[in-house]
Amino acid sequence: MSYAIFQLARAHRAHAGALLRKMDLHPGQELLLMQLLDREGQTQSELLDAVGLDHSTVSKSLRRMQEAGLLVREPAQHDRRVMVVHLTDKGRAMREPIAALWQSLEEISAGNLTEQQAAAFVETAYAITEVIANRPLPLEEPG
Repeated sequence: MSYAIFQLARAHRAHAGALLRKMDLHPGQELLLMQLLDREGQTQSELLDAVGLDHSTVSKSLRRMQEAGLLVREPAQHDRRVMVVHLTDKGRAMREPIAALWQSLEEISAGNLTEQQAAAFVETAYAITEVIANRPLPLEEPG
């Protein structure tokens, strides 16, 4: 089962990555954009928590997205050390293309499944995710 999950994740990520590259985005950037489209003006820490990616990945993605003109980062009024992320008009214009990308990817992914199979898959995937997420990680051996 683990190998099947790995293969599924790899195939899905590769196809999503190809679709994202056509939009000049890197994988994960669409998640940050969607978070900001849902709630404008989040701090980098809030975005980290929301998307579940590591700090360096989010920082690098935000820098690239700022260079592409999709967002701006400004110091928060309450604490100048905290950076607040805001979308530009170009970033806000990504809502529909990203939604269409995810719709297309979902149609491709579930193309050979019945409605019942798709629903069962989603339920099973969430059940597996919950079990894994709630299981403590093994402690590393010192040395």
